Amino acid sequence: MKRPAFIFLIFILASSCISNKRITYLQNLPGNEEINLDEFIPFAAVDYKYVLQPFDIVDIDFASSDPELTEAFEFQGARNMRGGGMMGGAGGGGGDLFFFTGYSIDEKGYVEIPKLGKIKISGLTEEEAKDVVQEAINVYFKDDVFVRLRMAGIRYTTLGEFGSSGTKVILRNRATIFDALAASGESNILAKRNKLFIIRHYDGGTKIHQINLNDRALLNSPFYFIQNNDILYLEPMKIRQFGNADNLSSGLQLFGTFLASALLLIGLLTN
Repeated sequence: MKRPAFIFLIFILASSCISNKRITYLQNLPGNEEINLDEFIPFAAVDYKYVLQPFDIVDIDFASSDPELTEAFEFQGARNMRGGGMMGGAGGGGGDLFFFTGYSIDEKGYVEIPKLGKIKISGLTEEEAKDVVQEAINVYFKDDVFVRLRMAGIRYTTLGEFGSSGTKVILRNRATIFDALAASGESNILAKRNKLFIIRHYDGGTKIHQINLNDRALLNSPFYFIQNNDILYLEPMKIRQFGNADNLSSGLQLFGTFLASALLLIGLLTN
């Protein structure tokens, strides 16, 4: 084989390799203020509180010294499921307990509670929504029934180069982007970690944001924490066309063999 052809082959194979810089999380990237180990990093939105939106699901509990008082404000089916402890894999996005036992906010921002009727809670924080429901229930029982309202977990969807794509539920009231990655089987080596797209819902519409998982500055980003109903999409690298993460090695070997054979044939024909 002629030397130029051999050099070209080496160049192609080398360009197919994936640099560690493209797959390593939280690096100090050029152009950004350096963040050292053990350095305190304040959150970008330390006072942020999630505002409830239409189609969210909230968990509302009622407590009283007289159990018969609280039964009037709960659906019978939901109460039975709570008592039976039917979690059904809610943490992994399979069966979701709160889909059946929680209160869904409709498109106009209302939840419907037995005896109390429809109460608008969209546009409010958890604490504000709790106060609104508590005021409504105090009309019937002054200081006898207490209300607890909270988000029924954080639901988000992963698409693209994740270990596991689909809708997930994290049973917490706050979760980071890395919590979401871990719950989704992390991203594979063929993902463009410097280009994670977040499709986020806002009042009246959505926005597409892009973050860099390789950049340590993400820790001080407003997108460090995921929100309910976020959609996370990871694009594949161009090398993805030669195989997925599981068979990348085989794909590269096949590609290298094919290219070497083609260059060998060209070399023989040009001699």
